[in-house]
Amino acid sequence: MTITQLDHAGIAALIPHSGSMCLLDRLAQWDAQHIVCIATNHRDADHPLRTRSGLLSPCAIEYAAQAMALHGALIGQEAGTAASPGFLASARGVQLNVLRLDDLPVVDTPDELRIEATRQSGDARQILYAFQVSHAGRPLALGRAAVVLNTPLAS
Repeated sequence: MTITQLDHAGIAALIPHSGSMCLLDRLAQWDAQHIVCIATNHRDADHPLRTRSGLLSPCAIEYAAQAMALHGALIGQEAGTAASPGFLASARGVQLNVLRLDDLPVVDTPDELRIEATRQSGDARQILYAFQVSHAGRPLALGRAAVVLNTPLAS
């Protein structure tokens, strides 16, 4: 059965983040190469990544990493296998176009972050994704991320 939509609770059941640390509110779309998720908590005063300076733009990488984790879990479900846990190994070529995510201009369109990740390559040990986080059509952060899968080490 192909999952076409998930809410916050459904996402939290599939990724290793729970409660307020699960940053994604819903799955918008996905296929074997690409995922789009939506988040609306970027203005929350009790956001788990917020500092005294606000929700700083590097936190966009965590939003993207959670979308990648969800992508892996959905692919695993589709294949009938458990997804191998992964770890964000690096973020490269990251462009941050704003200082903070919590003080973005209020817009008439839905006040949400759009998180997109596209699988560029990968194997049983690692995956390379390109990602973009945007708000009202404006790119806030983009780059590439390498995810290392939790695979047994050769002896």
